[in-house]
Amino acid sequence: MIITTDRLRRDFLVGTRIRRKQITAVEDVTLAIAPGEAVGFLGPNGAGKSTTIKMLTGVLVPSAGSAQVCGLDPVKERRELARRIGVVFGQRSQLWWDLPLAQSFDLHGAIHRVPAARYRDRLEECVELLDMSGFLTTPVRQLSLGQRMRGEVTAALLHSPELLVLDEPTIGLDLASKERLRTFLSAVNARGDVTLLLTTHDLPDVERLCRRVIVIDHGRVLVDDELTTLRRRFAGNRALVVELVQPAPALTGLPGVVAAVVEAQGLRQRLEFAPSQTTAADLIAQVAQRVELRDVTVDEPSIEDLVRTLYAT
Repeated sequence: MIITTDRLRRDFLVGTRIRRKQITAVEDVTLAIAPGEAVGFLGPNGAGKSTTIKMLTGVLVPSAGSAQVCGLDPVKERRELARRIGVVFGQRSQLWWDLPLAQSFDLHGAIHRVPAARYRDRLEECVELLDMSGFLTTPVRQLSLGQRMRGEVTAALLHSPELLVLDEPTIGLDLASKERLRTFLSAVNARGDVTLLLTTHDLPDVERLCRRVIVIDHGRVLVDDELTTLRRRFAGNRALVVELVQPAPALTGLPGVVAAVVEAQGLRQRLEFAPSQTTAADLIAQVAQRVELRDVTVDEPSIEDLVRTLYAT
């Protein structure tokens, strides 16, 4: 296994010197993740995701329980573990702010002592697939957020890690940048080069990259299952939002649609449908036979809604 934990726990003391209390951020988390998997690690803010990741990467010492990552103890063998994993935090940079992007990559290659040929091959692959050739000589501080995140992922992969931990990697990115990054990560994982552990509030990230999801809240694992099973059991209805070329009355009578709401004087309609009865693709085809479409989007339930549903069952 790439990751195994047994009843992992982390407590913190909070408050003033006079009045302090202990809170438990992570409690009895037991996981097993195999090489080559792509796993979404989900939950609302404060659920314990970041604390768990910090224990897995050796940043925090567990209060109780144990963990092994790449066969190593993250705390006792942190230096060796750093050579075998990559980490990307969406709101923190591992690049040198005032250096051109290419020089940041060179420094990462040198720090990890990557053989020259292997470094060159991996860098060329990342530059091509992530379309970075146009800004390799640009200082990191002048890059757009989307460009910087492509650089962050490349830096984390240059030493060919066995595990790549991604904490909100697409936060703040535009749609094109998100899709470029998702496509690249999916291709890298599909080859079996690296195991992915992804934390995010952006459910399309998980759907695009992960087959398995682990849902955590209040420090405890609620569900560990395949994404399709989780969505089928707990997500409820979805909504298709259609933008029309011409106003139209409510699109009623479509298979699987449980409610139709007309907006913008008939130019927009929100169709709530049951995934067990139809798919978004089939519904779009049905709508297109009745009206001329300008645009369509599918609204997914948020991670917070999913967790609330889990607690209600």
